Amino acid sequence: MPQKKLKEYKAMIWTQDPTRPGQRVTIMATSLDEAYSLLEKEHGKGTVFYLLNEEDAQTPR
Repeated sequence: MPQKKLKEYKAMIWTQDPTRPGQRVTIMATSLDEAYSLLEKEHGKGTVFYLLNEEDAQTPR
C-alpha cells in the first residue's frame, strides 16, 4: 500500500481566553481533515483555527 504524501499546513489558532493572542503553527498532515484533527487534539475543542495549505490554495479550480 503506497504511503500518503505529507503536506505542510499553516494555522492561526485562537483559544477561548481573550487575553491570549493568536498563535501561528505549522503542521504536517496527509489531508486538511487530518490536520484539523491533530490541531484539535493538541489545542482542545472550542479552539478556533484558520487552517490552509498554500500549495492547494494556489492550485486553479
